[in-house]
Amino acid sequence: MPYLKTDYKAPIWLRSGHAQTIVPKFLRIPAVSFRRELRLDSTGKTNVAYDFIDGDKTQPLVVMFHGLEGSSKSHYAQAFARYVQRLGWRLVVPHFRSCGGVENTAPFFYHSGDSAEISFILNSLSKENSTPIYVAGISLGGNALAKYLGENGNNANCDVAAVISAPLDLIAADKALNRQPTKKIYTTYFLRTLLPKARKFYPEKNWDNCHSLTDFDNLFTAPLYGFADAHDYYRQSSGKNYLHNIQKSTLILNAENDPFLPAIALPKTHEVSSNVFLMQPKDGGHVGFPDFFRQDPLSWLPETVLSFFTQHN
Repeated sequence: MPYLKTDYKAPIWLRSGHAQTIVPKFLRIPAVSFRRELRLDSTGKTNVAYDFIDGDKTQPLVVMFHGLEGSSKSHYAQAFARYVQRLGWRLVVPHFRSCGGVENTAPFFYHSGDSAEISFILNSLSKENSTPIYVAGISLGGNALAKYLGENGNNANCDVAAVISAPLDLIAADKALNRQPTKKIYTTYFLRTLLPKARKFYPEKNWDNCHSLTDFDNLFTAPLYGFADAHDYYRQSSGKNYLHNIQKSTLILNAENDPFLPAIALPKTHEVSSNVFLMQPKDGGHVGFPDFFRQDPLSWLPETVLSFFTQHN
């Protein structure tokens, strides 16, 4: 299992991991329109959105699992959609419960270790698809995908996979997200949408005391899914624990300056199977990787991932 070389270099004027994370969200690039289907989730008790980019049905299908509170409108999903369209491939972004503007009516939410939902989605898509399935997981979706790949080995329903900017060590990620200025920059951003959703599940709880993602997971995720507390949830759900069992060719891409996961916690060669390829550029931030020497400044990430797919299929 090799470390893969990377040609990514951050703009000289955009040096910090925070800047490389945040700037891509605000770039003004024409939006890609998806075709939406509403489908039942694994519980059968709520609809979720599957957003498609249609193309040649003889070409591969790329399945993208989004990050925390993400959607097909997220900058990374849009970047993949633009690149997939250029190739004439197909793309689908299945949304986790409550995301993409679809109300959740199921008694469950989604979380970083929800490999059961990943399994349900990939099983469903594989039954209706006869071409190669390439799957990419972003951040939270990447951690859940890594867990799924390790749990299922050769039975995983994909041909090749990529795990991108995933907080694979959730305990280390929790510590990083509770340090300033990371906490101040990102916690408010996530909680502004997470808290209204959580209040519908547990209106009796004192949500005024929820000031961090750790607080949120202690108050909401852990009790909802039967974990003892947030630490127990992180311990059981960390994708890093499953990397040594992955049997499908898988790219694991993390920037060393990702604010969500310190470089010291990134997976090493002895922690992964021979089917896993590590790419750990010095820069890139969290699902950032902007490159302003390209016509599309966000195309480095999809080009790198889709090139891996074709080379390892």
